[in-house]
Amino acid sequence: MHPKLPFGIGQIGKAFRNEITPRDFLFRQREFEQMELQYYIKPDEKTGKEFFEYWKKFAFDWYLGLGFKKENLRFRQHAPDERAHYAKDAWDIEYNTPFGGWKEAWGIHHRGDWDLKRHSEYSGEPLSYYDDETKERFIPWDIECSGGVDRAVLFVLLEAYMEDELGGEPRVFLKLNPKIAPIKVAVFSLLKNKPDLVSKAKEVYSALKKKIPQMMFDDNGNIGKRYRRQDEIGTPWCVTIDFQTLEDSTVTVRDRDTGKQERHAIAELDKYFADMLK
Repeated sequence: MHPKLPFGIGQIGKAFRNEITPRDFLFRQREFEQMELQYYIKPDEKTGKEFFEYWKKFAFDWYLGLGFKKENLRFRQHAPDERAHYAKDAWDIEYNTPFGGWKEAWGIHHRGDWDLKRHSEYSGEPLSYYDDETKERFIPWDIECSGGVDRAVLFVLLEAYMEDELGGEPRVFLKLNPKIAPIKVAVFSLLKNKPDLVSKAKEVYSALKKKIPQMMFDDNGNIGKRYRRQDEIGTPWCVTIDFQTLEDSTVTVRDRDTGKQERHAIAELDKYFADMLK
């Protein structure tokens, strides 16, 4: 591999920490999944600052893209006395948790040339970079982005967990961003003991599944229990085949967040869900 600067190397895998008191569910563990990016640049103050700001914004936007409210996220710069002596700058993205306030979600660190110098020193392998254009040889600077996968999952669940009242009854649901919901659409027949409704529901399910793989067909329990079950796992939309479907080929599409239902033609469901998932 002979990449030109700037370039990055990303990886994800197991990490281990010598935690004396693991706690707060997935937040603090001895063994966890870590995702990390090392981004190498020319040793230049202006360039370094530009790329550091770029990766700060990238990381923050990534969390927003998962469905986080902006007010529940913040940047915090490390104070000089908590920053590593070799670090040029260090910031955390923090999430406002219900179990202890602001907690670290992601770190962005400007590590200068410390890592490559130390690796070279102890391995005996030269890790300098030769720039063909400028004919210079130098040790690149490293900007590191690092975050725990487990923490991201925990924070997504905390952000999405909702309690409200629907139809006069208390309800718990996951308000997941549809793009990351494990099930996008669930399909029901209004009654499971009516063969014509069940047959039509399976037909609609099979057709939609060709375009939306993350689907579920559910005929267990009454319709109200099925809706609530899908709410609890964060399914954004439920499609119900009823007796009107047999007459005019329309179905009801129920919105998870509001509980409202609208009728849509079966032939237009593909486009409707494609637009909603953009």
